[in-house]
Amino acid sequence: MTIQLLNDRYQVIRTLGAGGFGETYLAEDTYMPSKRRCVVKQLRPIHNNPQIYQLVQERFQREAAILEELGGANDQIPALYAYFSSGGQFYLVQEWVEGDTLTGKVQKQGLFSEGAVQELFMNLLPVLDYVHSKHIVHRDIKPDNIIVRHRDGKPVLIDFGAIRESMGTVVNSQGNPTSSIVIGTPGYMPSEQAAGRPVYSSDLYSLGMTIIYLLTGKQAQQLETDSQTGEIVWRQYASHVSPILAGVIDKAIAYHPRDRYPTARAMLDTLQNIANPIPPTQPILTQPTIVSAPPPQTVAVKPQPNPQGSSQNNILLGSLIAGGLIGASVIISQVLTKSTESTADKTVLPSETPSNVTTPVTETPKFIPITPSIPTQTPSVPTQITPAPTTSIPPVDTIAVNTYLWLSQRLVNDADLDGKDGFELDIMRNSIFASHGRRFDTPGLQDYFDNQPWYKPIYSPKAFPSKLLSKLEQQNIEYINKYQERYGLRYFKK
Repeated sequence: MTIQLLNDRYQVIRTLGAGGFGETYLAEDTYMPSKRRCVVKQLRPIHNNPQIYQLVQERFQREAAILEELGGANDQIPALYAYFSSGGQFYLVQEWVEGDTLTGKVQKQGLFSEGAVQELFMNLLPVLDYVHSKHIVHRDIKPDNIIVRHRDGKPVLIDFGAIRESMGTVVNSQGNPTSSIVIGTPGYMPSEQAAGRPVYSSDLYSLGMTIIYLLTGKQAQQLETDSQTGEIVWRQYASHVSPILAGVIDKAIAYHPRDRYPTARAMLDTLQNIANPIPPTQPILTQPTIVSAPPPQTVAVKPQPNPQGSSQNNILLGSLIAGGLIGASVIISQVLTKSTESTADKTVLPSETPSNVTTPVTETPKFIPITPSIPTQTPSVPTQITPAPTTSIPPVDTIAVNTYLWLSQRLVNDADLDGKDGFELDIMRNSIFASHGRRFDTPGLQDYFDNQPWYKPIYSPKAFPSKLLSKLEQQNIEYINKYQERYGLRYFKK
């Protein structure tokens, strides 16, 4: 092959692929000191009609701008470095992703395990969720268009169909630009996409078929279809797959879009619940101990005159100590003062100035009543009574869970962080420390976690043993920190 210099800048090294829309090259950027390698896609319109060349160019520019936005905000989509046109051809210059396609991985290492497939799902669905949030359907997800990057093992989504559609632009009878082709790969695209009407769940169908290839080694075209339902028959080739995961895949590749997951986020949520199930908490039920209340006691209270000389009676009703499933609580009643001259609202006693006050104690099987000792003189502060220690179990609805517990269970990515402000990012990062009982020097941060029912502070910031953090947690802390630095998203200041 003759070595070319494209756009007087990109030195072609070798051809990576060729097809109906053009060719793809591996090249070096001679303008960069590092001579960084990049992928140059040479795209040619499907028709060389001068009337539609301008329309093709406009659509190409618009789609290139979309690719620039996608790759710039998500590191699992190749970054767009440049685009240009020359000699009637259109060129895209993109990031070179060093790695193996999923097809190459299967050929080298064999079939994927169920755990590896779940990890792939977890890493790709946030990318698809982000792509769909930009109102874009990829339309060509298949094993050859997902590269497992060497440097971090993350799957990278390549070869979006939007650009290839722009190359197929024609003018219909009404003079409007339209696409003359269907984007996708037979076997990996659902029926609605084959009819030219792709929806977001079309990408989920393609991803499901890709996963089946990883589990069975069978290309989509090799699998049978149920003649009555139109569903793909594949389970007999993957007997090692659990029924739960198989059910998720079946839902993703359902024939009709209404039977699939409506969004990538909905599918991701299902998989996360499978990977990290939260068992229901069952309260421990015990037969309450019933203690008979002692008989009511009569306690003498000597009335005291007030400074103004008007005689008053201070009636102390007592304290009722209640024990239950929540724990012990003390209820102190108010001190009610009644004038000796007014007896309308007063209990009739043997004399106008009573010497005895009867304090009733209600017998309730759920509580252990205690009759307090009343001082002979009216206290200025009610006497605090310390209840006997009891063992209590919090009810289910009071058990709080750390919202960001998943940060200790899987790697975070940009899709998890996009759209969050500095406050939430600070909380996410520090919740990893808080889950291990660390305190914080920053007052506002400490105040936040003090209000979380699950938070149990144990260590001061200096005494916190870093060995408590798993390698995954350390990676997530560093990842979120770098993300915050990159976009200047901070809330709490020391």
